[in-house]
Amino acid sequence: MRNLFTIVGLGTALSLACGTETSLKEGFAPTASMTVARDMHTATLLRDGMVLMAGGQALASAELFDPGAAIFTPTASMATARSSHTATSLPGGMVLIAGGWSGGLSNLASAELFDPGSATFTATGTMTTARGLHTATLLTSHLVLIAGGWDNPSSLAVDYLTSAELFDQGTGAFTATGNMTVPRVSCTATLLPDGRVLIAGGVNAGGYLASAELYDPASGTFTATGSMALARATHTATLLQNGTVLIAGGGGGDGYFARAEVYDPLTGTFTATGGMTAPRGDHTATLLPNGQVLVVGGYNGAWVLAGADLYDPKIGTFTATTDLTVPRQSHTETLLSDGKVLVAGGSDGVSSLASADLYQ
Repeated sequence: MRNLFTIVGLGTALSLACGTETSLKEGFAPTASMTVARDMHTATLLRDGMVLMAGGQALASAELFDPGAAIFTPTASMATARSSHTATSLPGGMVLIAGGWSGGLSNLASAELFDPGSATFTATGTMTTARGLHTATLLTSHLVLIAGGWDNPSSLAVDYLTSAELFDQGTGAFTATGNMTVPRVSCTATLLPDGRVLIAGGVNAGGYLASAELYDPASGTFTATGSMALARATHTATLLQNGTVLIAGGGGGDGYFARAEVYDPLTGTFTATGGMTAPRGDHTATLLPNGQVLVVGGYNGAWVLAGADLYDPKIGTFTATTDLTVPRQSHTETLLSDGKVLVAGGSDGVSSLASADLYQ
């Protein structure tokens, strides 16, 4: 069950001032470790280029990664220990931390705001429903859409949620909005160029889901859209530069998948694309400045993975890139201001990790 719900330019030549050229090699290299081991935590890029790492298994602590110095330093702790929560960067630079699990018999309804100016967390309004493994999406209106998840991860009486709500930074309040068409845990939520949000896949009491739906902020309602070819959870969804969405990997009733598909908002349909080099779920994916997608780590049903792939939307194929320094699942992946990618923490299948890698 843990692996379901913890779910969960290759060589670039630079012209130097002296007129010589130096080759920068693609790949992962170790960087400084976090001050504590974390998995199921969050990582949020701040406006000053720092990265906020918050929470994780049984942790209230937080720390900041400084890309310039390549070090992690502790910052103020959250009011509540939480994992499988969400962290959303807000206009103005604050970060909304919402929900998650604190180790008790139910998830949290509480939320707090991190202020980079004072480097402190302060309580804000409470969600209408306790939830973890939910989604959080900043809308074009600057409201935050919180959707799905479950409210009781430690009991046989799990409550999978259809409910959704909106956070208003101006008032600090959460208010209910329309419900999803079906309950979903470990689904994905992607803001589309037209302002709607694509909710895809996940799992509920009936099993894994292939269905998808769209949230329309204008009407506050969810409506069904085309279904994926595969029912899947713990997959990734990445908005590509052409406005389509890459859905990759995940787990389902038949195990873990290498298969991927692309959602086109103009037609409301999913179309198969090339498969990853290995099946994986509970991995991460990041759109790079060159338009490719870096897919990292994860779990294949037997092993935690160190492998990583690059997806090229122009030709619709994945190719292997260099491996992480250690296998990881339940980690974070953050595109930095300088174009590098920070991969931090996670689990190796036995214990939480403090180590981190940088992708060049």
